[in-house]
Amino acid sequence: MDIQQIFGYFGALIIGIVLGLIGGGGSILTVPILVYLLFINPVTATAYSLFVVGVSALVGAIRNIQKGLVDFRTAIVFAIPAFIAVYATRKFLVPAIPEELFSVGSFLVTKNIAIMLFFALVMLVASISMIRSNRKESGEETIIQYNYPLIIVEGFVVGILTGIVGAGGGFLIIPALVLLAKLPMKKAVATSLLIIAIKSLIGFIGDVENLEIDWLFLLSFTAISVIGIFIGIYLTNFIDGKKLKKGFGWFVLIMGIYIIIKELTK
Repeated sequence: MDIQQIFGYFGALIIGIVLGLIGGGGSILTVPILVYLLFINPVTATAYSLFVVGVSALVGAIRNIQKGLVDFRTAIVFAIPAFIAVYATRKFLVPAIPEELFSVGSFLVTKNIAIMLFFALVMLVASISMIRSNRKESGEETIIQYNYPLIIVEGFVVGILTGIVGAGGGFLIIPALVLLAKLPMKKAVATSLLIIAIKSLIGFIGDVENLEIDWLFLLSFTAISVIGIFIGIYLTNFIDGKKLKKGFGWFVLIMGIYIIIKELTK
């Protein structure tokens, strides 16, 4: 095992620690770690990311279910269109994208470059969301209201996004649950983890027939990430995750800009 592989597996641990500390965001690092440190093809990396994100979020969701924080009705309303969209995207849309898309002068935009550039744009949006986030905790007595049409549309959009880039989309799901379903912040975060878990794993199922999966690597990488989650959860006793969120947002912003520069200067 060379030094870059060691850094790659250490990255898996960091992904889990971030998820455990701030309840999201760590999955945005999965694809860059798989592509740039472990040299995995971007299409395969987005598939692996879905599995890592799905299993990691499931661990957090189970803990939240035990605490009674998950709103199952909201999860179902949001999740059904998201499940359909992410499965269809991975099963049909991603394989249908041609290997060579277009050229700008002498620069050829391939499928892999386009996926990484789109992922970088998602990172920029996510980072701004984390940096600017100043929502206050709502009271638990808030009456939950449902704007079904908007929740369903948001579910489809997040599902397609997740299918293309392999990220959980929590930075889109949580605001949707707070604004459209009027969930208190704690319940929104807890419910989003359940949605992310099932949505990501269903999206991964759409890849199983299209890609050759290295299960030994994928399960070992995921196991290290899950260990990181428990470390992150333990560290929340000493570190305020909310304070870390803004700093992590700046890190994601820099990573997104780095990916854009790297892909455009190949």
